[in-house]
Amino acid sequence: MKALGMVETKGLVCIVEALDSMLKTADVQFAGQKRVGSGFVAVLVEGDVAAVKAAVDAGASAAQRIGELRSVHVIPRPVEGLANHLG
Repeated sequence: MKALGMVETKGLVCIVEALDSMLKTADVQFAGQKRVGSGFVAVLVEGDVAAVKAAVDAGASAAQRIGELRSVHVIPRPVEGLANHLG
């Protein structure tokens, strides 16, 4: 894994739309999901840094169109196994 991308939204429908857009936009793989609490859900994707950045941008745009986007972040070169502990 060269990068880890995260998108957090409020609500399941919003995060599904974001994840769908992320996976269709760039060559990234789904790395997990996390229920944060109070209706917030985060998804993680992994891949090359440029692909993850493009995917996270697309996911953020999709989430904003239909619901509430909470936060997005890309970690280039994360420590080995980080996604396993989050997802």
